[in-house]
Amino acid sequence: MVEPTVRLRDAAVTFGARTLWGGLDLDVAPGEFLAVLGPNGGGKTTLLKVLLGLQPLSRGRGEVCGQRPHRGSAAVGYVPQQNAFDRDVALRGRDLVRLGLDGHRWGLRRPAHGAREAVDRAIAEVGATDYADAPLGMLSGGEQQRLRIAQALLGDPEVLLCDEPLLSLDLHRQQSISALIDERRRRANTSVLFVTHEINPILPMVDRVLYLVGRRWAIGTPDEVLTTERLSALYGTDIDVLRVRGRIVVIGTPDAPHGEADGGHHHHPSGDDHTHEPSEVTR
Repeated sequence: MVEPTVRLRDAAVTFGARTLWGGLDLDVAPGEFLAVLGPNGGGKTTLLKVLLGLQPLSRGRGEVCGQRPHRGSAAVGYVPQQNAFDRDVALRGRDLVRLGLDGHRWGLRRPAHGAREAVDRAIAEVGATDYADAPLGMLSGGEQQRLRIAQALLGDPEVLLCDEPLLSLDLHRQQSISALIDERRRRANTSVLFVTHEINPILPMVDRVLYLVGRRWAIGTPDEVLTTERLSALYGTDIDVLRVRGRIVVIGTPDAPHGEADGGHHHHPSGDDHTHEPSEVTR
């Protein structure tokens, strides 16, 4: 039996009287692409912080590659949200990537020996060699995001955590970045947990969906979770799920940023079909 790279059992995170999510049981297999969806404030980024060792669980237990989550784990790569650099930033692309070795708060501290070769390999892997020596502020959002992915891949991680990596990118660059991450997970059997508001660009890649809504959560294939009945039960209100020309559009969710112009979500493709509301949580 293949051991999961990520395992959570009866996991919960609470802040005072507020429970973000609780009773969460999750196994992520090597090479699996898991999309993490849900409204703003639902705990998606907090889940990544738990796996990065930055946020302790309030209850339950978690493991990443057989160990308790901890800072600087070589098993974990992290791609943060896209924030464009100012045009006058003098830092070069390769300098950003190297921070993953010797100073980035998510990364590893390694001796300088072999560092340049490791940085060059990571830059080549994401197809950024041609502009690696250019100032970051002169690069496009997509080019900057490729370099962030290179930084995340420096430690050759078994798990890649991506926090809204497509934010502020146009459709072409969204598809390019998504394909890059998918190619890596297929080639290296890397597990991917991909937090996003825009599921349609990754529809062909997704194996399962974890949907977090307040204290409730659901996990399964997109066809199991992203239905009118399931999401209406999760939100406790009427939600409509439409399938239009190969896209999934969710209409009626409380926070419009999850959707297109109509205020919906979008989503697609494998795993346990499960909806859960904890019976014992702090209110």
